[in-house]
Amino acid sequence: MSDLSAMHVVATAGHVDHGKSTLVLALTGTDPDRFAEEKARGLTIDLGFAWTTLASGRELAFVDVPGHVRFIKNMLAGVGAVAACLFVVAATEGWKPQSEEHLRILELLGIDRGVVALTKVGLVDDETRELARLDLAEHVEDTFLADAQVVEVDVPAGIGVDDLRTALDNLASSVAGAPDADRPRLWVDRVFAAKGSGTVVTGTLTGGPLATDDELVVLPGTTRVRVRGLQSLKQSHARVGPGSRVAVNLSGISRDQLARGSVLVRPGQWHATRTFDAELHVLESLDHEVSRRGAYQAYVGSGEHPVSLRVLPAGQTATATGAEVVFPGDDGFVRVHLPRALPLLPGDRFVLRESGRDETVGGGEVLDVSPTLVASRARPSRSVDRVVAERGWVDAATLERLTGERRDPTVGNWVVAEAAYTEALAGLADAIG
Repeated sequence: MSDLSAMHVVATAGHVDHGKSTLVLALTGTDPDRFAEEKARGLTIDLGFAWTTLASGRELAFVDVPGHVRFIKNMLAGVGAVAACLFVVAATEGWKPQSEEHLRILELLGIDRGVVALTKVGLVDDETRELARLDLAEHVEDTFLADAQVVEVDVPAGIGVDDLRTALDNLASSVAGAPDADRPRLWVDRVFAAKGSGTVVTGTLTGGPLATDDELVVLPGTTRVRVRGLQSLKQSHARVGPGSRVAVNLSGISRDQLARGSVLVRPGQWHATRTFDAELHVLESLDHEVSRRGAYQAYVGSGEHPVSLRVLPAGQTATATGAEVVFPGDDGFVRVHLPRALPLLPGDRFVLRESGRDETVGGGEVLDVSPTLVASRARPSRSVDRVVAERGWVDAATLERLTGERRDPTVGNWVVAEAAYTEALAGLADAIG
């Protein structure tokens, strides 16, 4: 078996019936719609997966997401760990509501590059096609797609597929390789039982490599498992690097103990938290502010989690009643409470939806995975120095779990804040003086 270290993963995005799955089939030869209901209705319901080898030799994997608003949670499960997108808009319909919501979700998740496919161009005249391009340009202005290459495509008419492959190859060349901190984390997006193999999970690997015989822990929870085998691009591998789509054959666990949103990590490498502080951006299009009142769902990695939140006073303007809120179009800080502990890290992105209104309200970036200060005093940031200062003394291994960064110990295994170190020296001097 070989090692696999380099791959690029992109997600499709766009309104229902604009041709996302048709493009993936044309580019890869694999129909990403796996279920009979999807094929019968001509409608993507769940995530689909396919891959192709580009002219450059690069391997490109696709996560094909549903475009219908009813399946937005499935879309969110597929885009959390990708670095780029194939954004699809049909020339026959132009920009639609799910085009807008998908674009905003991609921005909230920090995705910053992509290719745009203007599909079904063979079904419209030249004037309509040009108007569709102008409308598209207006909607992506001031977004990460403003300078993205736009490729006109019509699969049945044989228009533009080769040009789209070239554009995707260029996109892949511009995407940096996935960082390898030797701290693998796999958000599970699919679970199944393979005949003769047992339990298999799939996902997009981040943070570090996985290898056969690795011991992992499944979160939420404490179940230990062993990697029996790894597959990527339908090939078995002894080791798979970060940034890859991977199927992991596990021993020590049954299929019904896992679900979309489960996470595989190495034991002892991650801090599992039920509370985190974050920066939240509220969408400008929202017609109400965000406060602690509301039934919220946070989408982190591949999972959907009911959460409660508190808007932190830091940098906020209170309403007339004294309640802290974040207004549409603004940024604020929030403390988020999860029902079960997840292995999070500063810099992780999330999307926040309100289930009562069935709408995306915003999203943002995790800043602190283990807040020590009460909410009224919290001033969250990604600063490692802040984490050390708030604790005074923190052992180096714990600091890495909390921040993802390594610091040389000050004393023994401890990283010590300057004020705490000075205080300790003064106390020692008094004790012996």
